[in-house]
Amino acid sequence: MAATPPFLRPLDRDTLRANGVPDPFDFGLADRVRFHELDALNHVNNATYLSWFETFRIAYLREYGLGDYADAATRPALVLKQITVAYHRPLFLEDVYTVTGRTRSFRRTSWTMEYRVYAGGRHCTTGEAVICLMEADHRTKRALPASYVTAFTSRDGANRD
Repeated sequence: MAATPPFLRPLDRDTLRANGVPDPFDFGLADRVRFHELDALNHVNNATYLSWFETFRIAYLREYGLGDYADAATRPALVLKQITVAYHRPLFLEDVYTVTGRTRSFRRTSWTMEYRVYAGGRHCTTGEAVICLMEADHRTKRALPASYVTAFTSRDGANRD
C-alpha cells in the first residue's frame, strides 16, 4: 500500500497513481474523514461530499491559474449551476481518501467538471458539476477567457460542447 499522501496539498500524478487514482485524473487532494463529517449511520454524510468537491474545485482553479481566492477584488464570479453525486461505497471515520477531478467539457460561458473520490484504491463516489462564469452582478454570463479554455484543453483534455 502507498504511503499516506500529504493532506489538502495538490498531489502529483505519481502519488495519485500510487493511491489508486487512474487516468485521466492528474490533479487531486487527499484528506482523512473527520468525526463531524459522519451521519447517524457512522459513515460520511451525503452533503459532506459537496464540501469536499468545493475544496477540490478551489484548489484546482488556483493550481490551474484561473482564480486567486486570496483577494475578493480579483476573485472570479463563479456560479455553481448544477451538481450531482452518485455514491458507490461508504467512507468511515479516519478513512484516508483522495478527491480528484477534471474539466470534461466547456461551452462559451460554462464548463462541466467531473469528480471522483477514492479510498484504499477503491472508487467510492462520482460527481459532476456545471459552473458558469458570471459578471460581478452574478446575473450576466461572461465568456470564458482564453486562459480557461487553454487550461481545460491542455491539462484535462476537455472538449468544447
